[in-house]
Amino acid sequence: MLTKEKYQKYLDILEEELIPAMGCTEPVAIAYAGAKARKVLGEMPNWALIQVSGNIIKNVKSVVVPHTGGLRGISSALAAGIAVGDADAELEVLSSVSEEQVKEIPLFMQTCPIKVERIDGDVVFEILVTLRSKNNEAKVRIIDNHTNVVYIERNGEVLYENTTRTVKQKADRSCLTVEDIVAFCDSVKIEKIKPVLDRQIRYNMAIAEEGLKNAWGANVGKVLLHSYPSDISAKARAYAAAGSDARMNGCEMPVVSNSGSGNQGITASVPVVVYARETGVSEEKTYRALCLSNLITIHLKSGIGTLSAYCGVISAGAGAGAGIAYMLGGDFHAVAHTLVNALAIDSGIICDGAKASCAAKIAVAVESGLLGYKMYLSGNQFYGGDGIVKKGVEKTIESVSRLAQDGMKGTDLEIIKIMTDEQAGC
Repeated sequence: MLTKEKYQKYLDILEEELIPAMGCTEPVAIAYAGAKARKVLGEMPNWALIQVSGNIIKNVKSVVVPHTGGLRGISSALAAGIAVGDADAELEVLSSVSEEQVKEIPLFMQTCPIKVERIDGDVVFEILVTLRSKNNEAKVRIIDNHTNVVYIERNGEVLYENTTRTVKQKADRSCLTVEDIVAFCDSVKIEKIKPVLDRQIRYNMAIAEEGLKNAWGANVGKVLLHSYPSDISAKARAYAAAGSDARMNGCEMPVVSNSGSGNQGITASVPVVVYARETGVSEEKTYRALCLSNLITIHLKSGIGTLSAYCGVISAGAGAGAGIAYMLGGDFHAVAHTLVNALAIDSGIICDGAKASCAAKIAVAVESGLLGYKMYLSGNQFYGGDGIVKKGVEKTIESVSRLAQDGMKGTDLEIIKIMTDEQAGC
């Protein structure tokens, strides 16, 4: 039941999760840690150590770090944060870097040795940066979330420590349910959600259009659009994929992320906006549908975790399919069946790090979301007992969470081993 308290929590969740990010969020988190550690040190270091969990290696190894002149990898991300990053800007730590400052990054890497080590432990998302100058030392540790600093030390003195590992949030994500999300989107005052969604539309559509305009990565978006120029579902997939084409391959335009991921933010928003523009639905309905897509994505990701072997855009693609179903007149039952169908189709897709092929996975995820909706419209569905599908949408979401968190742990370790057979780029 959607209470007044829950209504406010849903607004808080949207504001907390839909935040601007410059570039792939894992390298940016490293840059943020580096900038934060340099600020604590109080001067430029002459030695640096970064220790990271395997999933951070996986998600940074192959992606271009923004505002570095095309540099890739952990050392580059850390150097950028230390040399020119703004520690107060969090996930926009590199957003204001000038062309002159870009030249400072390789010069810093020549003068300051950077050592990279892998942390073998139970924490999936962990970054620990240690910087030293002639007379000082500073440490900063981030875990579980891209900006969740839990430890700061200077010259052996602990300046800050969060022993609970709690990510600061106004609202516990466990309050989310599909039924209440639909009720919230039916009743929320548009002026309450319009500012955060307007920013998401503006940022994410702009990078999608850039991905279609110029050559980025494998040009997945362009291939789709040229292959199916008059198909609305292909256009929705193409625009979403194009945003990732650009973002994964060095485009320095910002995006609004969802659950800590820019690709998830693009996937949850761009297909809904494309469908709204192509079908001519009202502005109000567009906002409500976009709100639903984002909250469904957050609901799914809350049970899965920030990083895992389960590809995050699968959740966002299912969210987009549910948002489009809602936008075109669907009620709770339409949203729930669309979601279950979509999750049954492509929940086996792995996350093997941030790189060009993420764009193709986005296209597949959106296609599954749309197929899930079309199945519902034609009176077809997957039933409880069909594989991981359970009776009821919430039970199916629990199955996916269990699969991603517990069942794919071994898969995640093997993916990281495969990816780190060659250490180039780390």
